[in-house]
Amino acid sequence: MTMVAPDAVFDAVIGQDEAVAQLRAAAVNPVHAYLLVGPPGSGKRAAARAFAALLLSAGSEGEAAARHVELALTETHPDLIVVEPTKNKGLHAGRVDDAADFDHSARWVVQRAAKAPVEGARKVIVLTDFELIEDGVAPILLKTIEEPPPSTTFLILASEIRPDLITIASRACRIELHPVPTTLVAERLVAEGVDADRAAAIAAASAGDLGRARLLATDERFALRVESLRAMPRRVDGTGARAAELAAEVKAMIDDAQSVIDARHEREVAELNERIERYGQRGSGKKELEDRHKREVRRHRTSELRLALATLAGVYRDALPTSRFPAPIIDGLERIDAAALALERFPNETLLLQSLFAHLPVLPA
Repeated sequence: MTMVAPDAVFDAVIGQDEAVAQLRAAAVNPVHAYLLVGPPGSGKRAAARAFAALLLSAGSEGEAAARHVELALTETHPDLIVVEPTKNKGLHAGRVDDAADFDHSARWVVQRAAKAPVEGARKVIVLTDFELIEDGVAPILLKTIEEPPPSTTFLILASEIRPDLITIASRACRIELHPVPTTLVAERLVAEGVDADRAAAIAAASAGDLGRARLLATDERFALRVESLRAMPRRVDGTGARAAELAAEVKAMIDDAQSVIDARHEREVAELNERIERYGQRGSGKKELEDRHKREVRRHRTSELRLALATLAGVYRDALPTSRFPAPIIDGLERIDAAALALERFPNETLLLQSLFAHLPVLPA
């Protein structure tokens, strides 16, 4: 088995040298809770996985340490619990029976935090996208995050801290992450064998997210999707029929792009089965991996929608300086921005796209 050295656990986190140094130092003598704050794509989740790998492998050596690291980095460690908001802003983890009930889910987290670790001396609970949770969740979690059992460490990930979450945020050690320059992402892709021009385009499309950039680098049809999207502002005509046609094309592109992440998921399932054969079924995280794959598909679709909107906006921005009638173009850009904001409310993809294309201005060929 390939062992991941302590120096390599943060390899997926780029452009965050200060945050990585803080987390490495914190792993020596960890406290009860950490708050990782940074914009989407800054590497918060990858940093949390790496930090969890250090915490869960502490005190182990050789193959035992390598196993802890491997499972933590793939989010399949039995003592690594990842909790995410659901569409209704509740909390969801793989073993919550009623994820629609955020009160139930939050109390499940409290109960889980109180239990002893399954394997080692420590348990890590990661709360992702914390800014999206409902108001009623934080008070339920506050006491537990403030004073968890000595064996439990919370990692709270957020893009921003709402005023009503300041109290719970103040109970954690705050670590700031910053936007990752696309040049760094492009440089990493080139170092991994991607053509420089293609790496630059992918880095821009990934908004600094190395994980998504690596995924797009395996997508041979990425350039074709971007080219098709860039042609759409010259095909709109204000009719419902054309809006429905273009919306269906974007949806088909998103479905096609999913084949890349499906292929990665197949590899991860094969790797998990190999680990089960090596270590046994107990604590393998098979159900958790299935649930994580479902969440990743949802996030991938949202990312592809954002790519589509950003590409459309780029075409209109390019046309603005030379347009004799800028007002419709400005209105179109505002509508694209509004559609991007609407994605936070988990809308119907088809209706959102149809409404957008029906109101976008046509650009001359």
